[in-house]
Amino acid sequence: MADLTRTESPAAMETATAAQAEQGQLPTFIRETDAESILRQRATAQAQPGGGANNLRSSSVPNLAHTRRETIPTLPAFQRKQTTLKAAIVENLQPKVPVGKAPGWRTSAMSIVKYSWLNVLLIFVPVSWAMHFSGQSPTVTFVMSFLAIVPLAALLGFATEEIALRVGDTFGGLLNATFGNAVELIISILALVKGELNIVRSSMLGSILSNTLLVLGMCYFAGGLRFHEQGYGVRAAQLNINLLGISVTAIVIPVAFHVFLDMRTDESIAVTDESVLKISRGVAIILLFVYGGYLTFQLWTRAYLYMPQEQGPDDPPPPPALPFIEGPQPPTEGGVFRIPSLPSWGGSSSSSSSSASTLSADEHTPKLSIKASFALLLAVTVVTGFTAEWLVSSIDGLTSTGAVSTEFVALILLPLVGNAAEHVTAVTVAAKGKLDLSMAVAVGSSIQIALFVIPILILLGWCIGQPLSFYFDPFETVVLFISVVSVNWAIADGRTNWLEGMTLMVIYLIIALVFWYYPGLE
Repeated sequence: MADLTRTESPAAMETATAAQAEQGQLPTFIRETDAESILRQRATAQAQPGGGANNLRSSSVPNLAHTRRETIPTLPAFQRKQTTLKAAIVENLQPKVPVGKAPGWRTSAMSIVKYSWLNVLLIFVPVSWAMHFSGQSPTVTFVMSFLAIVPLAALLGFATEEIALRVGDTFGGLLNATFGNAVELIISILALVKGELNIVRSSMLGSILSNTLLVLGMCYFAGGLRFHEQGYGVRAAQLNINLLGISVTAIVIPVAFHVFLDMRTDESIAVTDESVLKISRGVAIILLFVYGGYLTFQLWTRAYLYMPQEQGPDDPPPPPALPFIEGPQPPTEGGVFRIPSLPSWGGSSSSSSSSASTLSADEHTPKLSIKASFALLLAVTVVTGFTAEWLVSSIDGLTSTGAVSTEFVALILLPLVGNAAEHVTAVTVAAKGKLDLSMAVAVGSSIQIALFVIPILILLGWCIGQPLSFYFDPFETVVLFISVVSVNWAIADGRTNWLEGMTLMVIYLIIALVFWYYPGLE
């Protein structure tokens, strides 16, 4: 190496470099990078008249020196591609698997009509509107609106999934999480304008619970019923849990501040509430900066962490699900390795492979054109927003009957309606083996609510004179903390199965049962 770095004449440099190349003393990166070139040049030199060491040296030395100058930058390829924002956006917008030819408007319309049997429930959309404008019973209006939002959420998930095929998994997950929270944001804004602050806080916290426990648990369970075991990018998942931990901290500290300050006799409740309100507004601004950093981290500087993980050739395959299964399937798109634990739905083992190949082909064949996808996305979002308004307007009449408590409606029922899009989309893609995308939808939606939606609502309340703060119900705060810890345990190993999904769903059912009897904090 000393001969390569000190200043010498060109002839001496060529002689020293060629000697080291022949003796295998060049640095490893030169030998590995230019190994094929050296072999080709050596064969050419020997084949020429008078070929030998002189021809070998004259032909190989300049290329070796040139290779040394070009291989000094040793950054991995994925890091070199993320050096500019434009390159990062282009990289994340490119789907990993080519997308087939887009259908026409007629075919797209037929695909929308035949998308799911849930489309039958679309009849409740005009019914709920009629119940609202005719002044019928609030209970009937609530039920009709609830049923109407379910098929709308399914179509919303269908449109976002079609767009996600064309923009890659990272932007696709962000898109699903964003439009999945659109309905919930509308519901919360309507409740905030009416001064229903407890409903706003409980619905936001319930959304985080439903996404991290119910939706994620259903994804694990649906994928586990079809595949023995699924893997995902554990580093990105742990980063998301850390962000949720920041959100829990932002909620726990103001609650603890309020509780401990109430124990002092020299401070009035009004002064305490005012202090918590000022703290909450400052924390809301900080969380918005954190959310901006999260988007920068996910889409630019460390976008490769959120890309589907590849299974290396040296990685051992997962064990077979049952003894009669010969072996695992090869890794599929997104690095999600899958082992069938059950035969294909309603099929024999012989048809299982054909069904799998057909499914793999259908996954990348768009059912909607890009214009039809955006048109459907816009139309369904608008209709869902109006239907959600009728839903919010009927809450007071529903809870006044005593049939159900306000806490249960806000913490359980409203998040189920608002997160219906995540339920449909995340579970569907998890059943297809795209666990990375389903986790991006479920956990990413919770991060958006905690770091973006709640701070925006607090600042919006500041603008319109509504004192919305981070002072959540202390019991609800404890439940949120336990839930985030449980999810952290579930995703720690980077693998999942149907039993882990069932445990998350059971935790959510226990929480729902408790809040059926919980009177709430007045």
